[in-house]
Amino acid sequence: MQGSVAIAETVRAAKPGVIAAYPITPQTHIVEHLARLVAAGRLKSQYITVDSEFSAASVLWGAAAAGVRSYTASASQGLLLMTEVIFNMAGTRLPAVFTAVNRSISPPINIQVDHQDAMTVRDSGIIQLYVESIQEAVDTHIQAFKIAEDREVLLPAMVCMDGWILSHAYEPVTLWKEEAVQEFLPPFDPVFKADPQNPVTFGALTDPDKITEFKFMVHDALIRSKEKIRRVAREFQETFGNYYGDLIEETYTEDADVILVAMGSVVGTIKVALERMRQEGKKVGLVKVRSFRPFPDQELRSALSKAKLVLVLDRSFSCSSGGILGGEIKSCLYGQAGPLVMDYAIGIGGREIFPETVIDLVNQSELLAEKGQIPSSTVFYGLNQALL
Repeated sequence: MQGSVAIAETVRAAKPGVIAAYPITPQTHIVEHLARLVAAGRLKSQYITVDSEFSAASVLWGAAAAGVRSYTASASQGLLLMTEVIFNMAGTRLPAVFTAVNRSISPPINIQVDHQDAMTVRDSGIIQLYVESIQEAVDTHIQAFKIAEDREVLLPAMVCMDGWILSHAYEPVTLWKEEAVQEFLPPFDPVFKADPQNPVTFGALTDPDKITEFKFMVHDALIRSKEKIRRVAREFQETFGNYYGDLIEETYTEDADVILVAMGSVVGTIKVALERMRQEGKKVGLVKVRSFRPFPDQELRSALSKAKLVLVLDRSFSCSSGGILGGEIKSCLYGQAGPLVMDYAIGIGGREIFPETVIDLVNQSELLAEKGQIPSSTVFYGLNQALL
């Protein structure tokens, strides 16, 4: 089954009351298939076509305020257009689930995958869960509704799946029965909702003497969502059998001298490279960051503490600063007697990452480490000097 169709069928099983839709490549197949499901009567939802991504997010904000489970999907510039509303959703503690079908940001126009789009809303308070495969994307969407709507969390959640590599790929996928999903996923039960009989205000004006406290509560809710992510991952495993780690997933980290860190579909490529290097006797491991927000700082410190060298593969970067994931990992390891960290901007705009690429990156990094030449700034891997 195609990844986009699998996500649409999973959203059907979660039964959102409102779906807002504005198409953008490579997200389009998801909302198209949801439209077919609604038209065929297989999904009883208000399917609302809107004039922009800003409106799509606004519809979700209104639906969540009315106490209704809600969903949309977007990508690239579309996510940027949603930014203001996503901050509002997190700040007013209104949950909804977004699929970010990750795609590069223009200019130049590029419809291939990187993580720059989702990173633009990393500071909003939205939960961000990255997936490696189509099956993990299916399973994580179900978990995302449960996490976001939990009364101890009440934040929007975004499932980030790589555009094309996952959205348009065909793989064997297990779709869970609607009855099983409904048993796992209780109905949305908001603390407050817009009700003419009991009026409430969302997002009112606040004086400076109170606003820090409101911002802190969003920050605190996101930190507290860590425990919910862990618990829901285990509950999902007990119910459906699949488990992908909770905040992170570790592979061969127990004895690894070199540990790679990455998010998204490239993790599968790294695992192939890892097996080849292990057969050659290299002690190389992998940490998949599944939850970028909340950021798994304690888990990363524990997983990376015994390594000599950490290599971060970043599919996004902050101009003049460097790789975003790499920067956060360096920050969480600061002050620890831990490993050297090298950060690579790689796979930007869909540039291919092969197992051979990963092996070359490890070999190059080990040579630099032996020479004591670890760069302090992000390395743009494969930079074509002739084009600069």
